[in-house]
Amino acid sequence: MNKHDLLDKIKGGIYGVAIGDALGGTTEFMSVREIHARYGYLTEIIGGGVWRLEPGEVTDDTMMTLCVAEGILENPKDPLEAIGVEFMKWYQTRPKDIGNIIRHTFENVEKSWFEAAYITHNEMGQSAGNGSLMRCLPVALAYTEWKDIEKISHMQSKMTHYDERCNEACILYNRIAYRLLKGEEMKDVIQQELIGTEYERILTSEPNCEATGFVVHTFRWVLHILLKASNFSEVVQRAANLGGDSDTIGAIAGGLAGIYYGYEQIPTKYAEAILIREQLDELAVRLVGVRDGL
Repeated sequence: MNKHDLLDKIKGGIYGVAIGDALGGTTEFMSVREIHARYGYLTEIIGGGVWRLEPGEVTDDTMMTLCVAEGILENPKDPLEAIGVEFMKWYQTRPKDIGNIIRHTFENVEKSWFEAAYITHNEMGQSAGNGSLMRCLPVALAYTEWKDIEKISHMQSKMTHYDERCNEACILYNRIAYRLLKGEEMKDVIQQELIGTEYERILTSEPNCEATGFVVHTFRWVLHILLKASNFSEVVQRAANLGGDSDTIGAIAGGLAGIYYGYEQIPTKYAEAILIREQLDELAVRLVGVRDGL
């Protein structure tokens, strides 16, 4: 794949996360009925919602994705410490939106991220949220070897989420991303990768769960949307109109859709609405660059 096509896919992935996040942020925690009553079928990035977002403002999904990317770029050989520094820098900005599991882990962390995640898991009684899945895409964008992607995907997840279902979801998600970056077909890749996993039922039936922050529920809806949608816009719109944890489902689904369709096929109205687009543009170029050094 030439550099232009690679940049198009990587930039598409980064923008896909941000667009799905910004569009879905309007409807987060709403029901399908409430969304329909207020917006009909939401298709525009208008902000508002529970977090009173500015139009084009992103939430923790995108911001933590940027933290993972910056940590990898700082030290691609061993990014754990650098990712952790980025997490805490972001946390100190007092963000509007931050998940309970992640907040709890941040408050527990002293020396070891993995120990903090374990403590959080025990104190909260679970840690199977979608907060590590929503941010893991830069791993697949930065590394070229599957063994590295698998290792770092698991590591960045385990920093905050002790539950193995989170770590396994990150690996499966980035396996799909890895194959999409090579130019494979979305539906073929998903169908092949889900065989033998707990997500295999999605291949034949709609998710029988709400669009919640439980990682398994989130990923079921992401996969279902990607299998049913026929273009980038449909992916992020379907996610936004689910309600529930719509910003995260939109970000996760949007990331894969962005890789697959490429930045140049993302509608201009969506890309230009994102407030941090200059940061995303720069990051995409740097991610292409780091692949050359690995």
